[in-house]
Amino acid sequence: MSWVANVMVSIDPDDRGNAEALGDWLREEAPWRRQPDAFGVGFLSPITDGWGGWKYPECWLWAGALNHADLDALRQRVADTSWRQPNAVQLFVMDQEESFFRLWMIRGGKLRQFAPLEPSEEDEGFYWTDATS
Repeated sequence: MSWVANVMVSIDPDDRGNAEALGDWLREEAPWRRQPDAFGVGFLSPITDGWGGWKYPECWLWAGALNHADLDALRQRVADTSWRQPNAVQLFVMDQEESFFRLWMIRGGKLRQFAPLEPSEEDEGFYWTDATS
């Protein structure tokens, strides 16, 4: 049985080496969730080259579908990385059986979540603009 997490990391182009190292760690050393002796959960690939538009993107996006990934370990690895442009790092994670991405960004030297724990269409203090009004 598999357990899939969709993961994307948006970075500044200066941090390409760190994104590649994160992908290598995921492929070879990243621990499995609830299986302490299992390692390697997949990898991330750069997908920015396939973006549409006429301009060169100002960020790089790496993405992959990970299997059995210990997401706490992934967040810790992202937090512990010496990013050249830490404020540009964004980690998006959609775990299996979820229909939304959670977003983490590095602010004040810490990786912090910038999304509600559970998405809701109820007005719970979140603000948005209705594009049709």
